[in-house]
Amino acid sequence: MEKFSSIYQRALDRKGDEAQLLSLLSQPLNREQLLAISDDRWLEEFTRKIFQSGFYWAVINKKWPGFQDVFWDFNISKLLMMPPELLEEKSTDERIVRNYKKVKTIPVNAAMIHFSAKESSESFATLIADWPAHDIVGLWAWLKKHGARLGGNTGPYTLRAMGKDTFLLSHDVEAYLRAHKIIDGGLQTKKSLAAIQMFFNRLCDQSGLSLQEVSQIIAFSCGDNASNPA
Repeated sequence: MEKFSSIYQRALDRKGDEAQLLSLLSQPLNREQLLAISDDRWLEEFTRKIFQSGFYWAVINKKWPGFQDVFWDFNISKLLMMPPELLEEKSTDERIVRNYKKVKTIPVNAAMIHFSAKESSESFATLIADWPAHDIVGLWAWLKKHGARLGGNTGPYTLRAMGKDTFLLSHDVEAYLRAHKIIDGGLQTKKSLAAIQMFFNRLCDQSGLSLQEVSQIIAFSCGDNASNPA
């Protein structure tokens, strides 16, 4: 299994120098910053990522003000009181991308956020903020189980967008994991995810960096993104 120092050096070589590489990295939010994120904001980003999945992100982002208008700025209290017939009506509104199957995820994920907080006696933001990074795939599994259309990359990409420390299984990262025999089966199987988590935990221990930074460095160390392909 390759050491972090080797991965980092290859990323340096590909990007030119340390200053250039470090300028490309981003860091997750800290606990206090995550705790300040409202439930409505979480629901909005889950919905955005669900609609972006399999669609041009630029189109969704351009229409996003329409989504905010149609769904009351993703106010969870209002959405939980919405009757099914009104939801169906909203799904035909020309201000949004009209996909009823995806629209139906909004009240489901609103309920997930609302009732998970009641059951655990803590806010949804606390649940996210306090979930240990060394078991981030456990949080992925939780979102997939309790939410709607949050499996695959949708849950992880939402977490990254919101600032929760997570690695991403991008094409470059997946290619690295397969090339170095970290995984040899399906990307999203329990066996593969456990092996990937263990690998990232080891690299974080070696480097002192976050999952997010390590994930980005791995991506920069391989694939077609080299700016100095020597």
